[in-house]
Amino acid sequence: MNSHATSHRGTGPEPHPFSGARPTTDGTARRTLLRTALTGAAALGAGLAATGTATAAPTAPGTAAPRPGTPDEALRELAAGNRRWRTYRERHPHENLAIRRTLATSQHPFAVVLGCIDSRVPPELVFDQGLGDLMTVRTAGEVLDEAVLGSVAYGVLELGIPLVVVLGHQSCGAVRAAVAAEQSGERLPAHMQYLVDQIRPAIDHGQEDDARIDATVSANVRLVRSRLAAEPELAARIATGKLAIVGARYELTTQAVNRLA
Repeated sequence: MNSHATSHRGTGPEPHPFSGARPTTDGTARRTLLRTALTGAAALGAGLAATGTATAAPTAPGTAAPRPGTPDEALRELAAGNRRWRTYRERHPHENLAIRRTLATSQHPFAVVLGCIDSRVPPELVFDQGLGDLMTVRTAGEVLDEAVLGSVAYGVLELGIPLVVVLGHQSCGAVRAAVAAEQSGERLPAHMQYLVDQIRPAIDHGQEDDARIDATVSANVRLVRSRLAAEPELAARIATGKLAIVGARYELTTQAVNRLA
């Protein structure tokens, strides 16, 4: 990914990596059970880089190449994948029969991507990754709740994933709805009000009209990223260099993913 500090992400330097559950009471037994059940186990450049020492990475299913095992390695892999995507050189990796068979018994994803539900921004395509590569969590506007927090924590704490990317995008409908609701004072139907309530603190009142929506997209990513990084168990891994949590946004007009400072 590209590193770019302004609120609009359509431009920026040409690519380099875009770096950057709470403890249970019955300990190892429950943790082992959770890991077994959920995995199915049978027998982005200097600006994006995170600090930390390299660790041994599990082998990619069905291949001899090692998985990215550090935040830096994971960022570089995602940056390379997005570069292929936006230049129409996709590989659609890790889809063959051998890999599908291997994934029936285990998984070793190297990044968690918390993205929006928008149909135009599927993480596996945007980063040109395949089966078993990414653990994706998608909610409108990247909104957090207990299920999302638990899902991210599972990927990091149980699977040892070294990178979490909070991925917003240009022209986000959830952000637009939050801005419009604040201006009109109207409440949204059903559970959608929860979404706008969560996004509202990120609204950029220093901008107007479409510029406000665009700026709020970036501000919302930063807010969600900060909330995740403040989770005690995740913060502890960040402090030791084992984890990086970065914010980024996808530009629909250029297909580029750019990191948010």
